[in-house]
Amino acid sequence: MKFSLVIYGAPHASQSASSALRFARALLRQGHEIHRVFFYCDGVHNGSALSAPPQDEPDLVADWQSLQERHRLDLVVCIAAAQRRGLLNENEALRLEKPAANLAEGFELSGLGQLADAAVKSDRLITFGA
Repeated sequence: MKFSLVIYGAPHASQSASSALRFARALLRQGHEIHRVFFYCDGVHNGSALSAPPQDEPDLVADWQSLQERHRLDLVVCIAAAQRRGLLNENEALRLEKPAANLAEGFELSGLGQLADAAVKSDRLITFGA
């Protein structure tokens, strides 16, 4: 089956991102396909290159990056939600005249059209968080 995941929770505020990551790993181990992982609302913080969790906690940003690299996942961060929360790629930082970009490697900014596309092209769309 082809799945897409939507993550609403920040990595430091709830278990939703961690649960989504474990679910994604299980899907891939069982031979399923992940069409897209879409980070929305506070979930966009999962794509921050400036995240620095304590040493005794998992680094979900690095874990998503590792999974993306290994399985060529499409990790999409909602551009509108990201801008509201100060998460920018190089192009948006320049366009908005901000001093720096902080979107982690392996993640891309895009609009809600990517979420609609994921819903249409996947057999299942699973959400994590509120």
